[in-house]
Amino acid sequence: MLNFLHIKDFALIKSASVEFSGGFTVVTGESGAGKSILMSSIELLTGGRVDRAGIRNGCKQFTVCGEFSIPPALLPEISNLLNEAGIDFDPQETLLQLRRVVSHTATRNFINDIPVSAKILSDIGSRLIDLHGANEQLSLTVPARQLELLDNFGNLEPLRQKCADLSNDLRLLNKEKNDFEANLPDAAEADRLALIAEEIDRINPGPGEDEELAAKQRLGANARMVLETLNMLTGLLTENEDGIADQLGTVYHYLMELEKIDATLTADAGEICAELQNSVSELSGKLAALTEKIDLDPESLAVVEARLGEIHTLKRRYGPTLEQVFDTFAHAQNGIKKFNDAQKKRKEFALREKSLLQELNHAAQELSQARKKTADTFLAAATEKLYSIGFENASLDVQFTAIEPGSTGMDRIELLFNANSGNELRPLRKVASSGELSRVMLALKTVLADADAVPTVIFDEIDMNIGGETANKVATELHALGNKRQILCISHLAQVAARADNHLLVAKRIVDGQTVSEVSGLNDPVSELARMLGGGESALRHAADLRQACRSK
Repeated sequence: MLNFLHIKDFALIKSASVEFSGGFTVVTGESGAGKSILMSSIELLTGGRVDRAGIRNGCKQFTVCGEFSIPPALLPEISNLLNEAGIDFDPQETLLQLRRVVSHTATRNFINDIPVSAKILSDIGSRLIDLHGANEQLSLTVPARQLELLDNFGNLEPLRQKCADLSNDLRLLNKEKNDFEANLPDAAEADRLALIAEEIDRINPGPGEDEELAAKQRLGANARMVLETLNMLTGLLTENEDGIADQLGTVYHYLMELEKIDATLTADAGEICAELQNSVSELSGKLAALTEKIDLDPESLAVVEARLGEIHTLKRRYGPTLEQVFDTFAHAQNGIKKFNDAQKKRKEFALREKSLLQELNHAAQELSQARKKTADTFLAAATEKLYSIGFENASLDVQFTAIEPGSTGMDRIELLFNANSGNELRPLRKVASSGELSRVMLALKTVLADADAVPTVIFDEIDMNIGGETANKVATELHALGNKRQILCISHLAQVAARADNHLLVAKRIVDGQTVSEVSGLNDPVSELARMLGGGESALRHAADLRQACRSK
Protein backbone atom coordinates (compact mmCIF):
# COMPACT_ATOMS: atom_id res chain seq x y z
CA MET A 1 0.00 0.00 0.00
CA LEU A 2 0.97 3.67 -0.24
CA ASN A 3 2.75 4.63 2.99
CA PHE A 4 4.14 8.04 2.25
CA LEU A 5 3.89 10.74 -0.43
CA HIS A 6 6.18 13.73 -0.85
CA ILE A 7 5.35 16.52 -3.30
CA LYS A 8 7.62 19.49 -4.02
CA ASP A 9 6.91 22.49 -6.28
CA PHE A 10 3.99 20.85 -8.07
CA ALA A 11 1.21 23.29 -9.06
CA LEU A 12 0.00 25.01 -5.89
CA ILE A 13 1.88 22.68 -3.56
CA LYS A 14 5.23 24.11 -2.48
CA SER A 15 6.11 21.19 -0.25
CA ALA A 16 3.88 18.52 1.25
CA SER A 17 4.64 15.25 3.00
CA VAL A 18 1.65 12.99 3.61
CA GLU A 19 1.58 9.77 5.59
CA PHE A 20 -1.12 7.25 4.70
CA SER A 21 -2.67 4.46 6.69
CA GLY A 22 -4.54 1.34 5.68
CA GLY A 23 -8.29 1.10 5.46
CA PHE A 24 -10.55 3.79 4.03
CA THR A 25 -9.05 7.28 3.73
CA VAL A 26 -11.12 10.24 2.55
CA VAL A 27 -9.70 13.44 1.05
CA THR A 28 -11.84 16.56 1.34
CA GLY A 29 -11.52 20.31 0.88
CA GLU A 30 -13.12 23.27 -0.84
CA SER A 31 -13.40 23.21 -4.63
CA GLY A 32 -10.09 24.36 -6.08
CA ALA A 33 -8.19 23.71 -2.88
CA GLY A 34 -5.86 21.26 -4.64
CA LYS A 35 -7.36 17.82 -4.12
CA SER A 36 -6.82 17.05 -7.79
CA ILE A 37 -3.13 17.94 -7.37
CA LEU A 38 -2.82 15.25 -4.73
CA MET A 39 -4.45 12.68 -7.04
CA SER A 40 -2.38 13.82 -10.02
CA SER A 41 0.78 13.36 -7.97
CA ILE A 42 -0.17 9.77 -7.21
CA GLU A 43 -1.14 9.19 -10.83
CA LEU A 44 2.31 10.35 -11.94
CA LEU A 45 3.82 7.53 -9.87
CA THR A 46 1.84 5.03 -11.93
CA GLY A 47 3.40 6.33 -15.14
CA GLY A 48 0.75 8.95 -15.84
CA ARG A 49 1.28 11.58 -18.53
CA VAL A 50 3.58 14.43 -17.55
CA ASP A 51 2.37 18.03 -17.91
CA ARG A 52 5.25 20.47 -17.47
CA ALA A 53 2.75 23.23 -16.86
CA GLY A 54 2.51 21.69 -13.38
CA ILE A 55 5.93 23.09 -12.43
CA ARG A 56 5.27 25.71 -9.77
CA ASN A 57 5.83 29.33 -10.81
CA GLY A 58 9.44 30.38 -10.39
CA CYS A 59 10.71 26.79 -9.98
CA LYS A 60 12.96 24.72 -12.26
CA GLN A 61 11.33 21.37 -11.61
CA PHE A 62 8.83 19.45 -9.50
CA THR A 63 9.29 16.17 -7.64
CA VAL A 64 6.80 13.49 -6.66
CA CYS A 65 7.97 10.61 -4.48
CA GLY A 66 6.01 7.73 -2.96
CA GLU A 67 6.94 4.89 -0.63
CA PHE A 68 5.00 1.63 -0.94
CA SER A 69 4.83 -1.57 1.03
CA ILE A 70 4.23 -4.59 -1.18
CA PRO A 71 1.75 -7.27 -0.04
CA PRO A 72 3.01 -10.88 -0.09
CA ALA A 73 0.72 -11.81 -2.99
CA LEU A 74 2.43 -9.26 -5.25
CA LEU A 75 6.04 -9.84 -4.18
CA PRO A 76 6.90 -12.55 -6.77
CA GLU A 77 5.48 -10.52 -9.68
CA ILE A 78 7.07 -7.25 -8.55
CA SER A 79 10.41 -8.97 -7.90
CA ASN A 80 10.42 -10.50 -11.39
CA LEU A 81 9.62 -7.18 -13.04
CA LEU A 82 12.34 -5.38 -11.10
CA ASN A 83 14.94 -8.09 -11.75
CA GLU A 84 14.13 -8.07 -15.47
CA ALA A 85 14.68 -4.30 -15.40
CA GLY A 86 18.09 -4.82 -13.79
CA ILE A 87 17.04 -3.59 -10.35
CA ASP A 88 18.19 -5.72 -7.43
CA PHE A 89 15.30 -6.17 -5.03
CA ASP A 90 15.25 -8.14 -1.82
CA PRO A 91 11.71 -9.51 -1.28
CA GLN A 92 12.39 -9.51 2.44
CA GLU A 93 12.41 -5.70 2.43
CA THR A 94 8.88 -5.34 0.95
CA LEU A 95 9.35 -1.54 0.63
CA LEU A 96 9.64 0.26 -2.68
CA GLN A 97 10.19 3.90 -3.56
CA LEU A 98 8.92 5.42 -6.83
CA ARG A 99 10.00 8.93 -7.82
CA ARG A 100 9.56 11.30 -10.76
CA VAL A 101 11.47 14.52 -11.28
CA VAL A 102 10.06 16.79 -14.01
CA SER A 103 11.90 19.82 -15.33
CA HIS A 104 11.14 22.09 -18.27
CA THR A 105 13.33 19.95 -20.54
CA ALA A 106 13.31 16.40 -19.19
CA THR A 107 11.57 13.83 -17.02
CA ARG A 108 13.57 11.45 -14.86
CA ASN A 109 12.07 8.33 -13.33
CA PHE A 110 13.48 6.36 -10.41
CA ILE A 111 12.74 3.15 -8.54
CA ASN A 112 14.71 2.87 -5.30
CA ASP A 113 16.90 5.74 -6.59
CA ILE A 114 17.82 3.76 -9.74
CA PRO A 115 16.96 5.48 -13.06
CA VAL A 116 14.30 3.62 -15.05
CA SER A 117 12.17 4.19 -18.14
CA ALA A 118 8.64 5.51 -17.90
CA LYS A 119 7.36 2.12 -19.07
CA ILE A 120 9.02 0.26 -16.19
CA LEU A 121 7.66 2.84 -13.75
CA SER A 122 4.20 2.34 -15.26
CA ASP A 123 4.49 -1.48 -15.13
CA ILE A 124 5.33 -1.34 -11.42
CA GLY A 125 3.07 1.56 -10.46
CA SER A 126 -0.02 0.13 -12.17
CA ARG A 127 0.33 -3.02 -10.07
CA LEU A 128 0.47 -1.00 -6.85
CA ILE A 129 -2.28 1.55 -7.50
CA ASP A 130 -5.58 1.39 -9.36
CA LEU A 131 -6.66 5.00 -9.86
CA HIS A 132 -10.22 5.70 -10.89
CA GLY A 133 -10.26 9.30 -12.05
CA ALA A 134 -13.43 11.08 -13.04
CA ASN A 135 -12.37 11.48 -16.66
CA GLU A 136 -9.86 8.65 -16.99
CA GLN A 137 -10.11 5.36 -18.83
CA LEU A 138 -10.56 2.97 -15.96
CA SER A 139 -8.75 -0.29 -15.84
CA LEU A 140 -11.94 -2.28 -15.35
CA THR A 141 -13.43 -0.91 -18.57
CA VAL A 142 -10.77 -2.60 -20.70
CA PRO A 143 -12.09 -5.94 -22.05
CA ALA A 144 -8.74 -7.69 -21.59
CA ARG A 145 -8.65 -6.58 -17.96
CA GLN A 146 -12.26 -7.69 -17.46
CA LEU A 147 -11.33 -11.13 -18.78
CA GLU A 148 -8.34 -11.33 -16.45
CA LEU A 149 -10.40 -10.38 -13.41
CA LEU A 150 -13.18 -12.82 -14.29
CA ASP A 151 -10.55 -15.58 -14.43
CA ASN A 152 -9.15 -14.45 -11.08
CA PHE A 153 -12.63 -14.36 -9.58
CA GLY A 154 -13.26 -17.95 -10.69
CA ASN A 155 -9.75 -19.23 -9.82
CA LEU A 156 -9.30 -20.12 -13.47
CA GLU A 157 -5.61 -19.21 -13.70
CA PRO A 158 -4.45 -22.86 -14.16
CA LEU A 159 -6.71 -23.32 -17.18
CA ARG A 160 -5.67 -19.96 -18.58
CA GLN A 161 -2.00 -20.79 -18.05
CA LYS A 162 -2.48 -24.08 -19.91
CA CYS A 163 -3.81 -22.13 -22.91
CA ALA A 164 -0.88 -19.71 -22.64
CA ASP A 165 1.63 -22.59 -22.57
CA LEU A 166 0.07 -24.37 -25.54
CA SER A 167 -0.15 -21.10 -27.46
CA ASN A 168 3.54 -20.49 -26.78
CA ASP A 169 4.36 -24.03 -27.96
CA LEU A 170 2.51 -23.27 -31.20
CA ARG A 171 4.41 -19.99 -31.56
CA LEU A 172 7.74 -21.79 -31.15
CA LEU A 173 6.67 -24.48 -33.62
CA ASN A 174 5.68 -21.81 -36.13
CA LYS A 175 9.07 -20.16 -35.70
CA GLU A 176 10.77 -23.51 -36.22
CA LYS A 177 8.75 -24.05 -39.41
CA ASN A 178 9.55 -20.59 -40.71
CA ASP A 179 13.26 -21.05 -39.97
CA PHE A 180 13.20 -24.43 -41.73
CA GLU A 181 11.49 -23.02 -44.83
CA ALA A 182 13.76 -19.95 -44.86
CA ASN A 183 16.86 -22.18 -44.86
CA LEU A 184 15.44 -24.80 -47.25
CA PRO A 185 17.02 -24.76 -50.74
CA ASP A 186 14.71 -24.73 -53.75
CA ALA A 187 15.08 -27.18 -56.65
CA ALA A 188 17.62 -25.02 -58.50
CA GLU A 189 19.67 -24.51 -55.35
CA ALA A 190 19.50 -28.25 -54.58
CA ASP A 191 20.85 -29.01 -58.08
CA ARG A 192 23.66 -26.52 -57.56
CA LEU A 193 24.54 -28.06 -54.19
CA ALA A 194 24.50 -31.53 -55.75
CA LEU A 195 27.03 -30.44 -58.38
CA ILE A 196 29.26 -28.96 -55.69
CA ALA A 197 29.09 -32.11 -53.56
CA GLU A 198 29.73 -34.31 -56.60
CA GLU A 199 32.82 -32.30 -57.63
CA ILE A 200 34.34 -32.30 -54.15
CA ASP A 201 33.51 -35.97 -53.62
CA ARG A 202 35.07 -36.91 -56.99
CA ILE A 203 38.38 -35.28 -56.13
CA ASN A 204 38.02 -36.33 -52.47
CA PRO A 205 40.94 -34.43 -50.94
CA GLY A 206 42.36 -35.56 -47.62
CA PRO A 207 43.11 -33.34 -44.62
CA GLY A 208 46.42 -31.53 -45.20
CA GLU A 209 46.87 -33.15 -48.61
CA ASP A 210 47.46 -29.80 -50.31
CA GLU A 211 50.46 -29.08 -48.09
CA GLU A 212 51.90 -32.57 -48.57
CA LEU A 213 51.56 -32.32 -52.35
CA ALA A 214 53.05 -28.84 -52.40
CA ALA A 215 56.12 -30.17 -50.54
CA LYS A 216 56.48 -33.07 -53.01
CA GLN A 217 56.06 -30.71 -55.95
CA ARG A 218 58.76 -28.38 -54.68
CA LEU A 219 61.13 -31.31 -54.13
CA GLY A 220 60.40 -32.84 -57.53
CA ALA A 221 60.86 -29.56 -59.35
CA ASN A 222 64.28 -29.09 -57.71
CA ALA A 223 65.38 -32.75 -57.65
CA ARG A 224 68.52 -32.34 -59.83
CA MET A 225 69.77 -29.38 -57.81
CA VAL A 226 69.06 -31.24 -54.56
CA LEU A 227 70.97 -34.36 -55.73
CA GLU A 228 73.96 -32.31 -56.86
CA THR A 229 74.03 -30.50 -53.53
CA LEU A 230 73.83 -33.73 -51.52
CA ASN A 231 76.63 -35.34 -53.59
CA MET A 232 78.79 -32.28 -53.13
CA LEU A 233 78.22 -32.35 -49.37
CA THR A 234 79.04 -36.05 -48.99
CA GLY A 235 82.21 -35.44 -50.98
CA LEU A 236 83.24 -32.63 -48.64
CA LEU A 237 82.57 -34.79 -45.63
CA THR A 238 83.99 -38.22 -46.47
CA GLU A 239 84.40 -39.14 -50.12
CA ASN A 240 87.08 -36.69 -51.26
CA GLU A 241 90.75 -37.39 -50.42
CA ASP A 242 91.03 -34.11 -48.57
CA GLY A 243 87.53 -34.36 -47.05
CA ILE A 244 86.73 -33.34 -43.53
CA ALA A 245 86.94 -36.95 -42.30
CA ASP A 246 90.48 -37.36 -43.66
CA GLN A 247 91.58 -34.02 -42.24
CA LEU A 248 90.21 -35.00 -38.82
CA GLY A 249 92.24 -38.24 -39.14
CA THR A 250 95.37 -36.21 -39.66
CA VAL A 251 94.50 -34.08 -36.63
CA TYR A 252 94.02 -37.22 -34.58
CA HIS A 253 97.43 -38.60 -35.66
CA TYR A 254 99.27 -35.49 -34.44
CA LEU A 255 97.31 -35.46 -31.19
CA MET A 256 98.47 -39.00 -30.54
CA GLU A 257 102.11 -37.97 -31.16
CA LEU A 258 101.73 -35.15 -28.62
CA GLU A 259 100.18 -37.53 -26.13
CA LYS A 260 103.32 -39.76 -26.31
CA ILE A 261 105.42 -36.81 -25.20
CA ASP A 262 103.07 -35.62 -22.43
CA ALA A 263 99.53 -36.88 -22.00
CA THR A 264 98.56 -33.68 -20.18
CA LEU A 265 99.22 -31.62 -23.31
CA THR A 266 96.24 -33.06 -25.20
CA ALA A 267 93.97 -34.00 -22.28
CA ASP A 268 90.66 -35.20 -23.85
CA ALA A 269 91.39 -33.72 -27.28
CA GLY A 270 91.90 -37.14 -28.85
CA GLU A 271 88.48 -38.37 -27.70
CA ILE A 272 86.81 -35.21 -28.98
CA CYS A 273 88.50 -35.58 -32.34
CA ALA A 274 87.40 -39.20 -32.58
CA GLU A 275 83.83 -38.24 -31.80
CA LEU A 276 83.98 -35.55 -34.51
CA GLN A 277 85.14 -38.15 -37.02
CA ASN A 278 82.21 -40.42 -36.09
CA SER A 279 79.72 -37.51 -36.34
CA VAL A 280 81.04 -36.49 -39.76
CA SER A 281 80.75 -40.08 -40.99
CA GLU A 282 77.19 -40.32 -39.59
CA LEU A 283 76.17 -37.03 -41.21
CA SER A 284 77.64 -38.13 -44.53
CA GLY A 285 75.67 -41.38 -44.31
CA LYS A 286 72.41 -39.57 -43.69
CA LEU A 287 72.97 -37.23 -46.63
CA ALA A 288 73.79 -40.16 -48.88
CA ALA A 289 70.59 -41.90 -47.79
CA LEU A 290 68.55 -38.82 -48.75
CA THR A 291 69.64 -39.12 -52.34
CA GLU A 292 67.72 -42.39 -52.58
CA LYS A 293 64.46 -40.54 -51.86
CA ILE A 294 64.85 -38.07 -54.66
CA ASP A 295 62.71 -39.03 -57.68
CA LEU A 296 63.92 -37.68 -61.02
CA ASP A 297 60.96 -39.30 -62.87
CA PRO A 298 59.07 -36.53 -64.78
CA GLU A 299 55.93 -38.66 -64.92
CA SER A 300 55.72 -38.90 -61.10
CA LEU A 301 56.15 -35.13 -60.85
CA ALA A 302 53.39 -34.61 -63.44
CA VAL A 303 51.03 -36.80 -61.38
CA VAL A 304 51.74 -34.74 -58.26
CA GLU A 305 51.27 -31.46 -60.10
CA ALA A 306 47.98 -32.64 -61.65
CA ARG A 307 46.60 -33.70 -58.27
CA LEU A 308 47.73 -30.45 -56.74
CA GLY A 309 46.01 -28.54 -59.53
CA GLU A 310 42.69 -30.30 -58.82
CA ILE A 311 42.91 -29.41 -55.14
CA HIS A 312 43.86 -25.79 -55.94
CA THR A 313 40.77 -25.59 -58.16
CA LEU A 314 38.58 -26.72 -55.23
CA LYS A 315 40.26 -24.21 -52.93
CA ARG A 316 39.78 -21.41 -55.45
CA ARG A 317 36.09 -22.23 -55.87
CA TYR A 318 35.12 -23.18 -52.33
CA GLY A 319 38.05 -22.04 -50.13
CA PRO A 320 40.44 -20.41 -49.96
CA THR A 321 41.50 -23.06 -47.40
CA LEU A 322 41.03 -26.81 -47.62
CA GLU A 323 39.13 -26.69 -44.31
CA GLN A 324 36.60 -24.36 -45.95
CA VAL A 325 36.28 -26.80 -48.85
CA PHE A 326 35.34 -29.50 -46.34
CA ASP A 327 32.82 -27.09 -44.74
CA THR A 328 31.31 -26.37 -48.15
CA PHE A 329 31.01 -30.09 -48.80
CA ALA A 330 29.24 -30.63 -45.46
CA HIS A 331 26.92 -27.64 -46.11
CA ALA A 332 26.04 -28.97 -49.57
CA GLN A 333 25.31 -32.44 -48.22
CA ASN A 334 23.15 -30.95 -45.44
CA GLY A 335 21.23 -28.78 -47.93
CA ILE A 336 20.62 -31.76 -50.23
CA LYS A 337 19.40 -33.82 -47.28
CA LYS A 338 17.05 -31.02 -46.20
CA PHE A 339 15.67 -30.76 -49.73
CA ASN A 340 15.18 -34.50 -50.05
CA ASP A 341 13.62 -34.77 -46.56
CA ALA A 342 11.45 -31.62 -46.88
CA GLN A 343 8.15 -33.40 -47.43
CA LYS A 344 8.78 -35.72 -44.50
CA LYS A 345 9.70 -32.77 -42.29
CA ARG A 346 6.59 -30.83 -43.35
CA LYS A 347 4.44 -33.81 -42.43
CA GLU A 348 6.11 -33.89 -39.00
CA PHE A 349 5.40 -30.19 -38.53
CA ALA A 350 1.78 -30.67 -39.62
CA LEU A 351 1.25 -33.55 -37.17
CA ARG A 352 2.78 -31.60 -34.28
CA GLU A 353 0.71 -28.52 -35.15
CA LYS A 354 -2.48 -30.55 -35.42
CA SER A 355 -1.84 -32.14 -32.03
CA LEU A 356 -1.11 -28.79 -30.35
CA LEU A 357 -4.15 -27.14 -31.96
CA GLN A 358 -6.37 -29.96 -30.71
CA GLU A 359 -4.96 -29.60 -27.21
CA LEU A 360 -5.34 -25.82 -27.31
CA ASN A 361 -8.88 -26.03 -28.63
CA HIS A 362 -9.83 -28.50 -25.90
CA ALA A 363 -8.22 -26.37 -23.18
CA ALA A 364 -9.85 -23.20 -24.55
CA GLN A 365 -13.28 -24.84 -24.62
CA GLU A 366 -12.83 -26.06 -21.05
CA LEU A 367 -11.80 -22.55 -19.99
CA SER A 368 -14.71 -20.97 -21.86
CA GLN A 369 -17.24 -23.23 -20.17
CA ALA A 370 -15.75 -22.46 -16.76
CA ARG A 371 -15.85 -18.74 -17.53
CA LYS A 372 -19.52 -18.81 -18.42
CA LYS A 373 -20.35 -20.56 -15.15
CA THR A 374 -18.17 -18.07 -13.26
CA ALA A 375 -19.86 -15.17 -15.06
CA ASP A 376 -23.26 -16.19 -13.68
CA THR A 377 -21.95 -16.10 -10.11
CA PHE A 378 -20.09 -12.86 -10.72
CA LEU A 379 -23.10 -11.12 -12.28
CA ALA A 380 -25.37 -12.11 -9.42
CA ALA A 381 -22.95 -10.74 -6.82
CA ALA A 382 -22.21 -7.56 -8.79
CA THR A 383 -25.90 -6.83 -9.46
CA GLU A 384 -26.63 -7.21 -5.76
CA LYS A 385 -23.89 -4.66 -5.00
CA LEU A 386 -25.31 -2.29 -7.61
CA TYR A 387 -28.71 -2.44 -5.94
CA SER A 388 -27.14 -1.69 -2.57
CA ILE A 389 -25.52 1.54 -3.78
CA GLY A 390 -28.57 3.02 -5.43
CA PHE A 391 -28.93 1.29 -8.81
CA GLU A 392 -32.27 -0.38 -8.06
CA ASN A 393 -33.12 -0.73 -11.77
CA ALA A 394 -29.64 -1.43 -13.09
CA SER A 395 -28.71 -4.39 -15.25
CA LEU A 396 -25.33 -5.97 -15.79
CA ASP A 397 -24.35 -8.69 -18.23
CA VAL A 398 -21.30 -10.28 -19.81
CA GLN A 399 -21.14 -10.55 -23.58
CA PHE A 400 -19.03 -13.46 -24.81
CA THR A 401 -17.53 -13.34 -28.30
CA ALA A 402 -15.74 -16.38 -29.68
CA ILE A 403 -12.25 -15.75 -31.04
CA GLU A 404 -9.49 -17.93 -32.42
CA PRO A 405 -8.06 -19.99 -29.53
CA GLY A 406 -4.93 -18.36 -28.19
CA SER A 407 -2.98 -17.53 -25.07
CA THR A 408 -6.10 -16.28 -23.22
CA GLY A 409 -8.45 -18.95 -24.51
CA MET A 410 -11.18 -18.52 -27.07
CA ASP A 411 -13.23 -15.74 -25.47
CA ARG A 412 -13.41 -12.00 -25.71
CA ILE A 413 -15.73 -10.57 -23.10
CA GLU A 414 -17.38 -7.20 -22.65
CA LEU A 415 -19.17 -6.04 -19.53
CA LEU A 416 -22.54 -4.56 -20.48
CA PHE A 417 -24.46 -2.15 -18.24
CA ASN A 418 -27.49 0.03 -18.05
CA ALA A 419 -28.55 2.13 -15.08
CA ASN A 420 -32.27 2.28 -15.80
CA SER A 421 -34.86 -0.28 -16.80
CA GLY A 422 -35.93 -0.10 -20.40
CA ASN A 423 -32.56 1.15 -21.62
CA GLU A 424 -30.31 -0.90 -23.84
CA LEU A 425 -27.35 -2.61 -22.30
CA ARG A 426 -24.15 -0.93 -23.48
CA PRO A 427 -20.45 -1.68 -23.03
CA LEU A 428 -19.26 -0.43 -19.67
CA ARG A 429 -16.42 1.46 -21.37
CA LYS A 430 -19.02 3.56 -23.18
CA VAL A 431 -20.96 4.62 -20.09
CA ALA A 432 -21.03 8.42 -20.33
CA SER A 433 -21.58 9.48 -16.73
CA SER A 434 -18.39 9.45 -14.69
CA GLY A 435 -20.49 9.36 -11.54
CA GLU A 436 -22.29 6.23 -12.70
CA LEU A 437 -19.06 4.69 -13.86
CA SER A 438 -17.34 5.31 -10.53
CA ARG A 439 -20.13 3.64 -8.61
CA VAL A 440 -20.17 0.68 -10.99
CA MET A 441 -16.45 0.42 -10.38
CA LEU A 442 -17.10 0.43 -6.65
CA ALA A 443 -19.56 -2.43 -7.00
CA LEU A 444 -17.23 -4.44 -9.17
CA LYS A 445 -14.24 -3.70 -6.98
CA THR A 446 -16.12 -4.92 -3.94
CA VAL A 447 -17.04 -8.18 -5.65
CA LEU A 448 -13.53 -8.61 -7.04
CA ALA A 449 -11.77 -7.54 -3.86
CA ASP A 450 -10.49 -11.02 -3.15
CA ALA A 451 -9.45 -11.60 -6.77
CA ASP A 452 -7.69 -8.35 -7.59
CA ALA A 453 -4.21 -8.08 -6.07
CA VAL A 454 -3.79 -4.30 -6.48
CA PRO A 455 -3.28 -3.10 -2.88
CA THR A 456 -4.37 0.55 -3.27
CA VAL A 457 -7.52 1.77 -5.02
CA ILE A 458 -8.22 5.47 -5.49
CA PHE A 459 -11.66 6.84 -6.35
CA ASP A 460 -11.99 10.44 -7.51
CA GLU A 461 -15.45 11.79 -6.60
CA ILE A 462 -17.16 8.42 -6.61
CA ASP A 463 -20.08 10.07 -4.82
CA MET A 464 -20.78 12.63 -7.54
CA ASN A 465 -24.47 13.23 -8.16
CA ILE A 466 -25.70 11.05 -5.31
CA GLY A 467 -27.08 11.80 -1.89
CA GLY A 468 -29.48 10.62 0.79
CA GLU A 469 -29.57 6.92 1.56
CA THR A 470 -27.53 6.07 -1.54
CA ALA A 471 -24.66 8.12 -0.13
CA ASN A 472 -24.85 6.14 3.10
CA LYS A 473 -24.73 2.88 1.13
CA VAL A 474 -21.76 4.03 -0.90
CA ALA A 475 -19.97 5.01 2.31
CA THR A 476 -20.66 1.59 3.81
CA GLU A 477 -19.29 -0.17 0.72
CA LEU A 478 -16.16 1.97 0.67
CA HIS A 479 -15.53 1.22 4.33
CA ALA A 480 -16.08 -2.50 3.73
CA LEU A 481 -13.69 -2.44 0.78
CA GLY A 482 -11.16 -0.69 3.01
CA ASN A 483 -11.10 -3.78 5.21
CA LYS A 484 -9.48 -5.69 2.33
CA ARG A 485 -7.19 -3.05 0.81
CA GLN A 486 -6.19 0.58 1.06
CA ILE A 487 -8.90 2.91 -0.27
CA LEU A 488 -8.38 6.61 -1.00
CA CYS A 489 -11.40 8.64 -2.02
CA ILE A 490 -11.94 12.31 -2.89
CA SER A 491 -15.40 13.16 -1.64
CA HIS A 492 -17.78 16.08 -1.30
CA LEU A 493 -20.31 14.15 0.79
CA ALA A 494 -20.31 14.33 4.58
CA GLN A 495 -21.93 10.87 4.77
CA VAL A 496 -18.98 9.35 2.94
CA ALA A 497 -16.34 11.36 4.79
CA ALA A 498 -17.83 10.48 8.18
CA ARG A 499 -17.44 6.77 7.44
CA ALA A 500 -13.70 7.02 6.71
CA ASP A 501 -11.02 5.51 8.92
CA ASN A 502 -8.67 8.39 8.09
CA HIS A 503 -9.37 11.94 6.98
CA LEU A 504 -7.07 14.22 4.95
CA LEU A 505 -7.90 17.90 4.41
CA VAL A 506 -6.55 19.90 1.47
CA ALA A 507 -6.71 23.67 1.98
CA LYS A 508 -5.30 26.81 0.35
CA ARG A 509 -3.67 29.76 2.08
CA ILE A 510 -1.53 32.76 1.17
CA VAL A 511 2.20 32.54 2.03
CA ASP A 512 4.50 35.46 1.14
CA GLY A 513 1.97 36.70 -1.38
CA GLN A 514 1.62 33.33 -3.09
CA THR A 515 -1.25 30.83 -2.94
CA VAL A 516 -0.19 27.40 -1.72
CA SER A 517 -2.09 24.19 -1.06
CA GLU A 518 -1.41 22.20 2.06
CA VAL A 519 -2.44 18.71 3.14
CA SER A 520 -3.08 17.83 6.77
CA GLY A 521 -4.52 14.88 8.65
CA LEU A 522 -7.57 15.43 10.86
CA ASN A 523 -7.85 13.63 14.17
CA ASP A 524 -11.28 15.16 14.72
CA PRO A 525 -13.01 15.83 11.39
CA VAL A 526 -16.27 17.19 12.87
CA SER A 527 -15.55 20.80 11.85
CA GLU A 528 -14.75 19.71 8.28
CA LEU A 529 -17.90 17.56 8.18
CA ALA A 530 -19.90 20.57 9.33
CA ARG A 531 -18.45 22.67 6.51
CA MET A 532 -19.43 19.97 4.03
CA LEU A 533 -22.97 20.04 5.45
CA GLY A 534 -23.26 23.79 4.89
CA GLY A 535 -21.80 25.29 8.09
CA GLY A 536 -23.47 26.76 11.15
CA GLU A 537 -24.43 25.45 14.55
CA SER A 538 -26.99 22.98 13.24
CA ALA A 539 -24.48 21.60 10.75
CA LEU A 540 -21.94 21.24 13.54
CA ARG A 541 -24.43 19.27 15.67
CA HIS A 542 -25.40 17.17 12.66
CA ALA A 543 -21.75 16.48 11.89
CA ALA A 544 -21.07 15.36 15.46
CA ASP A 545 -24.11 13.06 15.40
CA LEU A 546 -23.11 11.69 11.98
CA ARG A 547 -19.57 11.02 13.12
CA GLN A 548 -20.76 9.35 16.32
CA ALA A 549 -23.20 7.18 14.41
CA CYS A 550 -20.47 6.03 12.02
CA ARG A 551 -18.02 5.30 14.82
CA SER A 552 -20.59 3.17 16.64
CA LYS A 553 -21.14 0.89 13.61
